[in-house]
Amino acid sequence: MIKLIIGKKGSGKTKKLVDMVNSAAQTSLGNVVCIEKGDTLTYSVTHKARLIDAESYGISGYGEYYGMVAGIKAGNNDVTDIFGDATLRIGSRDYDELTAFLERVSKIDDVEFVFTVSADKEELPKKIFDIAEVC
Repeated sequence: MIKLIIGKKGSGKTKKLVDMVNSAAQTSLGNVVCIEKGDTLTYSVTHKARLIDAESYGISGYGEYYGMVAGIKAGNNDVTDIFGDATLRIGSRDYDELTAFLERVSKIDDVEFVFTVSADKEELPKKIFDIAEVC
């Protein structure tokens, strides 16, 4: 299942994501992963969750982002939750590419995905909401 936290810059998306990461890390029977761009969440995310800086691995674009997400799950079947902050900064502002990325991610089983998207809901293609739900 994929959930999206949607809103313009400064609307509290990252704060909501951090709360969800920390909550999942407390209740999950497996591993929780949070992907960010940069290292701004270091002191906000609990040490019980694995925090990954996409920049430190040279990840840019949705193809590479998908490879990272799929590789995380392939490398550790105990991953139950993957959170992604700054999705459009890691991928791009091309909403068709975002839609294709979410379609690919939706095929990964047994993981709860949550991504932040810095945009108004009205800006996004309707097809995105067939793939993901807004939280």
